[in-house]
Amino acid sequence: MPTVDVTTSRTDVLRPGEVKAARSTAPSLRKRFKQSRLLLLLFLPCLLYYIVFKYLPMFGIVISFKNYNLFKGVWASPWVGLKYYQLFFENPDFFKLLRNTFLLGVNKLVFGFPAPIVLALLLNELKHAVFKRFVQTVSYLPHFISNVVVASMVVMFLSPTSGIVNHIIKWLGMEPINFMVRAELFRPIYVISEIWQHVGWETIIYLAALTAIDPQLYEAAEMDGASRWKRVLHVTLPGIAPAIVILFILNIGKVLEIGFEKVFLLYNPAIYETADIIGTYVYRTGLSQGNYSYATAIDMFGGVVSLIFVYSANYLSRKVGETSLW
Repeated sequence: MPTVDVTTSRTDVLRPGEVKAARSTAPSLRKRFKQSRLLLLLFLPCLLYYIVFKYLPMFGIVISFKNYNLFKGVWASPWVGLKYYQLFFENPDFFKLLRNTFLLGVNKLVFGFPAPIVLALLLNELKHAVFKRFVQTVSYLPHFISNVVVASMVVMFLSPTSGIVNHIIKWLGMEPINFMVRAELFRPIYVISEIWQHVGWETIIYLAALTAIDPQLYEAAEMDGASRWKRVLHVTLPGIAPAIVILFILNIGKVLEIGFEKVFLLYNPAIYETADIIGTYVYRTGLSQGNYSYATAIDMFGGVVSLIFVYSANYLSRKVGETSLW
């Protein structure tokens, strides 16, 4: 009985007419492009955004290796190698800046990352549809408020003379607190304002992931006598685990990318000890003084560290579980 070599390609065991028919049924690249033209058109603005604002600016990395002069241009400026990286590493404030940035990012990750998950789980348990939509709307509206407005609100609420927080403190019979000049209070103030501003918007991702969970799993768990807490623990959380892992990896990469705008608007020289981060230092000593090479070197350092964080978190996630970015 004749045998067929399993390593032989499909076209080797087909007759010439069948090969031609099989090739004709496979959609060509031009046909697939035509079928997906509307989706590609929707994707085009996103592609242009990343090309213009993310990939093309990477060309500026070369400035960190040169003594950049605005009038000479990039190529005519003299090459200095790792001079500005060495200056930053030898800076007496290097470890303080790295510590402040890292601690602020870690605090935001530890307290801010679980907040939208908890809110999504609570909203998922609500049965009153109108109240649920009301809470969703109220929670994600602050995301659209400018950082300038949010910072102004924080300063007004915490004012030692007219702030509502200090009015409550006085009503309780205690002395008012000047929050904005207390270095030890800057991190809690920043993290709480970030949670309030973005928790509702980030909750939308988890609510979308919750809709993909099969309702029959909840019915089976309820028939088995599982309580509401156990259904959340054994059905809901495993169902949204892939989304949690992916967002956690992405957030780890942003530990050193603390929002410059809000920190810059909230900090002052009295609290530099805990509030001065890499981003504000780059603006103050690099861009304000026109030292673009030094500013680029510092920013490049932060980007490399963020890349290491993302790669390490993704590697551990792939080893421990089965969910990763790549």
